[in-house]
Amino acid sequence: MKFIIVESPTKAKTISKFLGDDYKIESSYGHVRDLPERQLGIDVDNNFEPKYTILPKAKKRVAELKSAAKKSSEVILATDEDREGEAIAWHLVQALSLNTIDQKQLTNDKSNVKGQMLNVKVKRIVFHEITESAIKEALKNPRDIDLKLVDAQQARRILDRLVGYKLSPLLWKKVAKGLSAGRVQSVAVRLVVERAKEIEDFKPEEYHTISAILLKNEEFEAQLTQIGKDKLGKFSIKTTAEAEKIVADLNDAKWHVSKIEKKESKRQPLPPFITSTLQQTAWSWFGFGAKQTMLLAQQLYETGLITYMRTDSFNLSKDSVAAANEKIKKDFGKNYLSATPRIYKTKSKTAQEAHEAIRPTAPEKDPEKLKEKLAPQQFKLYDLIWKRFIASQMSSAIFEATGIAVLAENANNNWTFRATGNVLKFDGFLKVYPQKLSENSLPLLKEKDALELKELGPSQHFTEPPAYYNEASLIKALEEYGIGRPSTYAPTLATIQTRRYVIKDEDKRLKPTDIGILVNNLLVKHFPDIVDIKFTARMEDSLDEIAEGKKEWQPVIRDFWEPFAKNLALKSIEIKKEVSIEKTALKCPECGEEVIIRMGRFGKFYACSGFPKCKYTAPLQEQEDLGSCSKCNTGKVVKRRTKKGRTFWGCSNWPKCDYATWENPEKNPPPGDSEDDKQKEDE
Repeated sequence: MKFIIVESPTKAKTISKFLGDDYKIESSYGHVRDLPERQLGIDVDNNFEPKYTILPKAKKRVAELKSAAKKSSEVILATDEDREGEAIAWHLVQALSLNTIDQKQLTNDKSNVKGQMLNVKVKRIVFHEITESAIKEALKNPRDIDLKLVDAQQARRILDRLVGYKLSPLLWKKVAKGLSAGRVQSVAVRLVVERAKEIEDFKPEEYHTISAILLKNEEFEAQLTQIGKDKLGKFSIKTTAEAEKIVADLNDAKWHVSKIEKKESKRQPLPPFITSTLQQTAWSWFGFGAKQTMLLAQQLYETGLITYMRTDSFNLSKDSVAAANEKIKKDFGKNYLSATPRIYKTKSKTAQEAHEAIRPTAPEKDPEKLKEKLAPQQFKLYDLIWKRFIASQMSSAIFEATGIAVLAENANNNWTFRATGNVLKFDGFLKVYPQKLSENSLPLLKEKDALELKELGPSQHFTEPPAYYNEASLIKALEEYGIGRPSTYAPTLATIQTRRYVIKDEDKRLKPTDIGILVNNLLVKHFPDIVDIKFTARMEDSLDEIAEGKKEWQPVIRDFWEPFAKNLALKSIEIKKEVSIEKTALKCPECGEEVIIRMGRFGKFYACSGFPKCKYTAPLQEQEDLGSCSKCNTGKVVKRRTKKGRTFWGCSNWPKCDYATWENPEKNPPPGDSEDDKQKEDE
């Protein structure tokens, strides 16, 4: 009996459909070993030797897997093909005491589980998709565990543990208990904090434009672009007075077409998805968060419908391109097929070109054929992936672009206005993958045609601040800066929100909390490397070089640790406790002492100044009075947030009055004291 171990039960179930009774397939349910939970687990004085332990939740599973391995002729490790999957396979070798051909796979781990080695052959297989052909091909071509990938994963884990385990206690001591810092998460928080500061400090700049509504057969609009020989820039017309003077000067002008330009333009299809672009597009199309998108993608992967979902490569297999071409010709005709297969190259120097982009495993399977078999959200994501992949091999969309220059002249001067038109002539890939188009047609005109002015007017504008980050734009920024990799985007965004450094508002914009700003400012001032974008990007590059075998992992850790540890010792003494105490006019309801505002893990809160004798605390209400509470009649309805960041409205007399609602009182007034209302509160 050959024993295959994967990390997911769904993956095991899918693979079992393709193999006969000679194979037993089980799941490890993810990682089985990690650094210990309640201690550093890294010997910084002994070349950063990690001490791994079997996770408490995995002990029973490890025993079951070991028992099954003893009864097998061969153990085949079929975990995912990335660094995390390679590390899971390596840890399984250690936890199950498997004997491998390459003894380094055991001897380089000092925390190997003690016990007799199992005399069973061990193989490692990898595949991009969970299909019958891919699994059988992988079984024909097993390999050893790639220790370079294991080292890269191990280095990342050790770096993150050193930062979190050493820096977090400093934050507890100097700011508030329960806080944490992280190598990538802290950079993400910094981006959010700095964007919010940029918006707060933004000063709008005024500018004006002048447009004309003109008539010849039909109306069209043109914008002023030039006065005499002077071309206008965005801020050329700065005031209302300047704009009104230009309009007045044009009062007796004659209007005619001075030039017409027509040209064909093509829009190329976008490449197939990689992890970051899938997360960004799923957000913009469906409002799916990064974590939700990856969960759905993993479900589609493990059921054999798409290729592996953690990738930064645009590469496509020849077979998949051929299948897409057949599908396009069959469903849409040859004119919708690209003249030559489209090959997309990633701009990232670190992309794993041996991997594939995210694509359907069977392009011939229309999404509609699978709709009844998939949950609604799974269907949406599969449909999106399928359409993006098919479109990537289709012909370009063709537009006719028209530019018309209009001259307005009088005895004193001349003014050039410009109108542009863009009309779709052939939809090409847009037939499958629609995008927002700015189509507008212009009337049929000839040069020197006289035009009738129907309306002329200035418009006032103000520059706008940059937008707050949302999940999609923050992932894009992290990717552009080289921070994180496909496997880290979703966990990073989840972490900074779970820890309440960043919250998502009602419009799904990411905004820093008070505690997020405080922690970020402390790290920027005292630990600049930890939150430095370039430094963190260089560290990511070093991890990639470890994975490629160009660097050893211990020197990379040492180069980081030695200056970090030295600075940590210095700052432990130098930094004064960051307290936030504000006086209020309130009195403690329990002892009568003054109530003050303190800073805690979840932000500011009310506390008795008599602490620790009196331990009274209460949530700090947001300064938004939405009327009297109809339950107690003495408190005010105020806006608050749960620990997870969800907005609700409650009574300012909490905890004496427990009125709370998810409904916005501005849209729905607070409930009265009817029995129905009381029943709703109880529910």
